[in-house]
Amino acid sequence: MSTAYSIEQPPASSNTLDLPVVVAKDLRRVYPISKGLFHKPDLLQAVGGVSFTVHAGKTLAVVGESGCGKSTLARMVTLIEEPTGGSLQLGGVDVVSAGTHDKHALRQKVQLVFQNPYGSLNPRKRIGQILEAPLEINTKLNAAERAEKARAMLAMVGLRPEHYDRYPHMFSGGQRQRIAIARALMLNPSLVVADEPVSALDVSIQAQVLNLLADLQRDLGLAYLFISHDLGVVRHIAHDVLVMYLGHTVEHGEKNAIFNRPLHPYTQALLGSTPGLAGSGSAHQRSVLKGELPSPLNPPAGCVFSTRCPHATEQCRRERPSLQELHGRAVACFEAPRLAASAAKA
Repeated sequence: MSTAYSIEQPPASSNTLDLPVVVAKDLRRVYPISKGLFHKPDLLQAVGGVSFTVHAGKTLAVVGESGCGKSTLARMVTLIEEPTGGSLQLGGVDVVSAGTHDKHALRQKVQLVFQNPYGSLNPRKRIGQILEAPLEINTKLNAAERAEKARAMLAMVGLRPEHYDRYPHMFSGGQRQRIAIARALMLNPSLVVADEPVSALDVSIQAQVLNLLADLQRDLGLAYLFISHDLGVVRHIAHDVLVMYLGHTVEHGEKNAIFNRPLHPYTQALLGSTPGLAGSGSAHQRSVLKGELPSPLNPPAGCVFSTRCPHATEQCRRERPSLQELHGRAVACFEAPRLAASAAKA
């Protein structure tokens, strides 16, 4: 006979869904790179001033090439690393100025789902132990209460009660990622940062995990910060999209606006290089990027994309554009208004 378990779920009311879970303003992260004992270190700017807001029940996808600063941004939001500059608020609390006790509480409200389901679970622990560990460390629940909540969470992510006593090696990749998601939800977080959560899975399993994430968001009112390089996946799950290049935001807005009419040349190139998306939209969306990503130790003086942009002018090479509102999104490009007007006439 199967046993019914219950798990406390935060209400997903319309009022709750209007609250900002995370607010980042001009968020920066700089790393000093040593050049030797008698030399001044170089400064590597991994994230160079990124701003965004994520509300409960919504998903912000952060996209861009490898090395653009996506994972560094995720580590700052999950409080693994301290921002070098800017401000970060979680649930209305300023992370940068928060004390040790407040940061401990904040860490429970934001959880991380890792990319590799094969490496993120301890192979020596049973699934029940893995799920109960966050409760044992952060709550005063007794053993029976922890076990009940862990079994309830297994059911919530689509796994069976007998999986509680099994080891990670006994599961497929998709099942392991379900377990990783369950572990991230054990402390009832308001924000889940998912760093490439389906890139290591087969395509058919990716759809199942993405649908699970969507169902959990609907039922629990979760906010997601979804890090990905796969624009097909982003189109399936995101509400808003933030496009990063060399640590900077180049385009940021509602998903359909960006996918249907990308305005920044980098966004156009990303969409043009994605199977299934390359054939849609106007011709300039199918442009192909040339050259390599510049070194973050020596970024271009002007627009960070100017060394690879087919539309770059002297102003682009000399000045760095700020984000400006254009056709329902923010875009950092001097040429975007002209390109948008040309595309509308075509």
